[in-house]
Amino acid sequence: MGKKATKAADNMYYLARSEAAEANSDFSSREKAAELIGIDRTRLARIELDTIPPYPEEVKAMAEAYNMPELCNAYCARECPIGRDSVPQVTIDDFDRLALKVLGSLKDIDSLRASLIAISEDGVIADSERPAFQEILDSLQKISNNANALRLWAMKNIRLK
Repeated sequence: MGKKATKAADNMYYLARSEAAEANSDFSSREKAAELIGIDRTRLARIELDTIPPYPEEVKAMAEAYNMPELCNAYCARECPIGRDSVPQVTIDDFDRLALKVLGSLKDIDSLRASLIAISEDGVIADSERPAFQEILDSLQKISNNANALRLWAMKNIRLK
């Protein structure tokens, strides 16, 4: 890219466009990027400068154009009023690291299964079972986060949907 936009240096949409420009010089220019995404150049500038929030469909268009599916996850986790409370942001690492994280989070799946069966057999979660149930929920969240990161990696690197 030509000049670095110092005011937008920490903006995830600007950073995504900058990274996309390494593979496709059309994204070096905000004007050309806006044209390819299908939004107004000044609107893209305002999004990248954090003066306005993007619409979900704009985030989706940027994610597709830049080949950055993690933009959708980051938008939902950071900016969407509903997602902020329910969508954890995931980080895409290299494949080998992600595979190890997934495998690591699955290593205790048998004990989680046994604990869940023991807790649920009477149909009630007793006060004494709450800490164990919270551990199950935490472990499931870790598995989910790692699986989502691996899915985003696949979408980005091998174009799986």
